[in-house]
Amino acid sequence: MEAAPLYRIGELAKLAKLSARTIDYYTSLGLVEPAKRTDKNYRLYAHETLLRLQRIEEMKKDKYTLDEIKASLDAWSRITPEEQLSLKLTEIQQHLSQLEREVKELEPVIKQLKPRQAHRLYTSLTPQTAACIEALMLLMNKSTLM
Repeated sequence: MEAAPLYRIGELAKLAKLSARTIDYYTSLGLVEPAKRTDKNYRLYAHETLLRLQRIEEMKKDKYTLDEIKASLDAWSRITPEEQLSLKLTEIQQHLSQLEREVKELEPVIKQLKPRQAHRLYTSLTPQTAACIEALMLLMNKSTLM
C-alpha cells in the first residue's frame, strides 16, 4: 500500500492556493500542524492538512473569525466520523429550511410578475439555480413556477 503524500510548506501552499506565510501563521495559531519533520527540520504536512486548509478558507468566506474556526475544527477533531456525518446532515437540513423560507418569501412577488417579466427573470438564471429553485418548490409540494 502506497504511503499518503507529505508536502513541504511550499508545495502545500501551491496546492492550497495560499501563501507559505499564511500557512506559517495558521500553524502558529494551531489551526494546522505538520505531520512530521525531516532530518533537516523541514515541516511536512499530510494531505489532510490540505483539506483542513480548504475548510478554513471556506469558513473565512462565511465570515467566521479565526478563533471561531479553531474552536469548530477542534470540536470536529474530538467527535467520531458518525457524529460528524450526523452534524453535517443536520446542518444541511437547517440550510434547506432556510432556503425554503426564502422561497416562500419570494412566492408572492413571483406570482405578481407579468409573463414577460417572469420569462426575463427565468432566462437570466443559471441552469443550476433554476434547478435548485425547482427542486425546492417540489420539496415544498408546490406546483412548478418554471
